[in-house]
Amino acid sequence: MARRIVIIGANASGVEAASSARKKDRTAEITLINQEKYAGYSRCGLPFVIGGQIPNFKDLVVYPPAYFQMLKLNLRLETKATSINTTEKTVTIQTKEDQTEVIAYDNLILATGAEAFMPPIKGREKQGILSLRSMEDGERIDAVVRAGAKSAVIMGAGLIGLELGVGLIERGLSVTVVEMLPQILPQLLDADMAKLVQQHLEEKGMKILLNRTVEEFLGDDKVSGVKAGGEAIEADLFISAFGVRANTKLAVEAGIPLGESKGIKTNARMETDVKDVYAVGDCAETFNYITHRAVCPQLGTVAVRQGKVAGINAGGDYSLFSGVLASAVTKVFDLEAGSTGLTETAAQRYRIEVVSGAISSKTKADYYPNAKPIKVKLIVEKESQRVIGAQIIGGEEVTQRINCLSFAIQQGMTVRELAKADTAYAPPLCETWEPMVLAAELILMKLR
Repeated sequence: MARRIVIIGANASGVEAASSARKKDRTAEITLINQEKYAGYSRCGLPFVIGGQIPNFKDLVVYPPAYFQMLKLNLRLETKATSINTTEKTVTIQTKEDQTEVIAYDNLILATGAEAFMPPIKGREKQGILSLRSMEDGERIDAVVRAGAKSAVIMGAGLIGLELGVGLIERGLSVTVVEMLPQILPQLLDADMAKLVQQHLEEKGMKILLNRTVEEFLGDDKVSGVKAGGEAIEADLFISAFGVRANTKLAVEAGIPLGESKGIKTNARMETDVKDVYAVGDCAETFNYITHRAVCPQLGTVAVRQGKVAGINAGGDYSLFSGVLASAVTKVFDLEAGSTGLTETAAQRYRIEVVSGAISSKTKADYYPNAKPIKVKLIVEKESQRVIGAQIIGGEEVTQRINCLSFAIQQGMTVRELAKADTAYAPPLCETWEPMVLAAELILMKLR
């Protein structure tokens, strides 16, 4: 009898799991259950459709229907999984025609993702508070802009909030970002590096209010403003970018345990504590490569890696997930920013004693036309001298440096070894002294 694999969720992690399972088992019956109208699209691209860099939301579909047909994957769109019975190994679904079906599985993969989080703010039941999580969310925001919105308030200064804010400014809106913490991008950067990004955004016209808690949504049935730090801010468009929370409702109701990060608890094979049930992507807990502590990083790159591991295992083979550094990059207007490993703030939270160093340089030889500034910050564990974190901000060439430093961290490279790196040079491409090497040398001076 053919192996029955059921996957709940058909975006980054779910589609990768299905593809990997199919490569390992050519005869398996693989079913993907997806609540949305579209499957296999890039959520990360949504702000760039709103900003106008990508013409259409449908351009974000990475896996068209033909892909699922080619791999003989049974894709059930606009279908909701309503319950899981792990004893009988069944999933109950509700179709778009409002019919109920029960599907049996041998292996189940939960790729239920995450959902936008809304704190218990007075007036949050009012109409007109939008978030950006799905393609439908993007279309709703775009419709408000097309209808003539002139101003927006974005609540939250994380990656999505700022990328969306940039997109709205590029569409001609005035944008105010309200953040309760004393810095922007708190998960990505330390305060000193975040300040550089903030200055760039403010130069481009974004108004950023830090240390401001949203206390109330103002207006009658529809939101007309927010009260933050005692100040009323009116606008035409209100975006909730407070962050996302793992979508674990199905798992909890089925008795599948959560971990300390509130994501679904998994092991290195992406298995949950329930036999033959896996969890991947934004709903799944994993571990940090450096601290070995539980984390729920909610990044697309992590989701596809986890999906591959779970798919291979569900398909009858063997694979292990090696943990995360939560490497991430973004581009806001013409500035790139990225990080990998631990920030200084995170290291302090884990009581790791560190030495850090930052160096400012150029992306090309200083005399070469259009050389752009770049700043590299390294975080090194003092006792072992291992590199455990890096942050880079610059006009270009940030991503591959972040990737390079991710490799260095994974290989346990010390700052002394990094300082001896044999790097390339050409005036139109880079400086004679690679900025990463200069940052390493600065830390060595501090360690002496």
